[in-house]
Order: sequence, then structure tokens, then C-alpha cells
Amino acid sequence: MKVQTARVENPQGLHARSAATIVKLATLFQSSIELKNGVKVANARNIMALLLLEATNGTHLTVCTEGIDETQALAEMLSLIQNNFGETGTIPHEH
Repeated sequence: MKVQTARVENPQGLHARSAATIVKLATLFQSSIELKNGVKVANARNIMALLLLEATNGTHLTVCTEGIDETQALAEMLSLIQNNFGETGTIPHEH
């Protein structure tokens, strides 16, 4: 089992679109992947469970992977979280 923590930097936190991106990535691996926010745990392949983590901007998510490709799964999931779930746009500021 591999375990590491990443900070959510996305201004919108973990929301529906970013959760869908996590699910899409998780399905590429044979390993089990779980994300944890405190006592809340979510299977990375379950979009509703991910949303229930309530991971807002600044939340530290713990990523746990276990299986034949756990090292690569952990690295790619951490990268996804640290890179705003692949989202380039941020909320525009009002002038």
C-alpha cells in the first residue's frame, strides 16, 4: 500500500467536474484507490463518494493506493490533485 497527502489548490475545491476527472483516471488502474478527508473515505471510482468528501480549497486529501500498479496510480492521482484536476480556468475576479 502507498499513502501520500496532497493539498487541494483548486479555487472551487473538489466539485462534480473534478470528481469525474478523478473517476476517469482511477479506472485506468488495476489498483484500488481511496481518497480521505479526515474520517471521510471515498473510493476514487465513486463520484458521489468523492463529492461527499467535501474537499474545499485548502483541504489536505490523503491518497491511498493498493495493487499491482499502486506506485503509478499514486503518482498520477497526486499530480492530478496538485494540478487543479486538470482545470486551467479559475473563477474570474469582479472589477
